[in-house]
Amino acid sequence: MLHALLRSSHPGPSIAVTIISAALAVGVGLGPLKVAIVTVMILCNQLSVGLSNDWLDAERDRRNGRRDKPIAGEEISPATVATVAIVAAVSAIALSLTLGPLAAIAQALFLASGWLYNLGLKSTVISVVPYIVGFGALPAIVTLAADPPRLAHGWALAAGALLGIAAHFSNVLPDLDDDSATGVRGLPHRLGALTSGIIIAVSLVAASTAIVFGPQADVTIVGLIGLTLGIVLALTSVVLVIRNTMKRILFRITIAAALINVALLLISAPRLSA
Repeated sequence: MLHALLRSSHPGPSIAVTIISAALAVGVGLGPLKVAIVTVMILCNQLSVGLSNDWLDAERDRRNGRRDKPIAGEEISPATVATVAIVAAVSAIALSLTLGPLAAIAQALFLASGWLYNLGLKSTVISVVPYIVGFGALPAIVTLAADPPRLAHGWALAAGALLGIAAHFSNVLPDLDDDSATGVRGLPHRLGALTSGIIIAVSLVAASTAIVFGPQADVTIVGLIGLTLGIVLALTSVVLVIRNTMKRILFRITIAAALINVALLLISAPRLSA
């Protein structure tokens, strides 16, 4: 059952976001205890969102024949997944309160965004909004956990939001047809593959630009190299979309460009706030 539960939690994205959050917490200078709290809190946050996604999508996964999904494959009960998702959410909220009210509010925005997306916003024209709000709040969580609390600079919030946009469109793009067949009509489905691919590229380049040329960031050779690589990957992804040769290759290119942005953001972590 534990293995099925872990698979239902979308462990890859959950661990990736947790590691990024922990690195940002270290970068802004939080003490060891707060770094540990932020790490466990974000892990609970992401596990809760991932589990709720599989729980709420269980019927759709069954109709699509997704036997790789533990609930649809009857490896675990929906009630078990729902219970653990709620416990993880409550744990994330409880941990956030130890970091102060402002950090708790930012974490609640991140958590609520994921749940609202799973509860139905994914099928609406504003499906990207939870990603904008959630990932935009992520830099603020670690800076507001500092003593005294400090709001992250605008460039950092913008970079987080832009990465959220890219994450949403790149996550949905490979499954546009399957989703549409089961009634999921989010913004990427309405815009189509070509426009979605262009939005991914523009968002990633804009995020790199915000990080490299942020108000408090010194422009460095490393930053310019990262920005250049990001532009090359973005242009490559647009060409693949235009030629309709995307799917797995496009997703990998998007991940590579996103990782460059994450690396640039981590390098800039000491300057996330005033």
